[in-house]
Amino acid sequence: MIIAGNQPYFIPYIAYWQLMKACDLFLIGDDYAFIKRGWVQRNRILRQGKPAYFGLEINDVSCHRLISQTELLRDDFARKLKELYHCYRSAPFFERGYELMERIFSCEETNLTAFLVNSIEIIREYLGIKTKMMYTSQLEGNSQFKCEQRIFDFCDRLGGTTYVNAIGGQSLYKKDEFAEHGIELKFIHSHCRQYKQFGKNFVPGLSILDVIMFNSREEIAQMLDEYTTE
Repeated sequence: MIIAGNQPYFIPYIAYWQLMKACDLFLIGDDYAFIKRGWVQRNRILRQGKPAYFGLEINDVSCHRLISQTELLRDDFARKLKELYHCYRSAPFFERGYELMERIFSCEETNLTAFLVNSIEIIREYLGIKTKMMYTSQLEGNSQFKCEQRIFDFCDRLGGTTYVNAIGGQSLYKKDEFAEHGIELKFIHSHCRQYKQFGKNFVPGLSILDVIMFNSREEIAQMLDEYTTE
């Protein structure tokens, strides 16, 4: 079985979804520490031709809580939808992207994990990704381990023979150490094409929402396969 995982990010960029598509089981890391000003609560959109942060308001921010213990504020969702309207109303697939965000913001959950997983499910369905998901918190006792030991533990328990990690993990994890535990470690390299936005200069690495606003579902399906693992 091929396993991958990441924390539940807010409308993450396309490489997150490529990682999900590259595995048989995707683990949502909900029992990890909440990181202030990280990708769990925010991402970047296109505003007047430049990247701009767009995110969620957190109630009583603390890095001493787990993501699953964090609560969000819901009182500015109408303002956020208005911001998206002004940023993307002229995009060719604006109605599709806006409708997805309306569904995401209509979620009544205040628990951050529940809200984010709901948003992931909505986008995953739109992208046509069928990969199974589960929470790391469902693996009792896994959180007592640190770093790669957590991965060794859940791969052992779930029958994972291959673990695929984001490219940033090359500085953290070593293939020979994984091999000693009977696990093949691979890193995913995203090769996403440029696409037409509003301006002359392409702004890469934005939220999947930007991809959805400017590309058809057929084009996005092709982009999701534009990666390699090694």
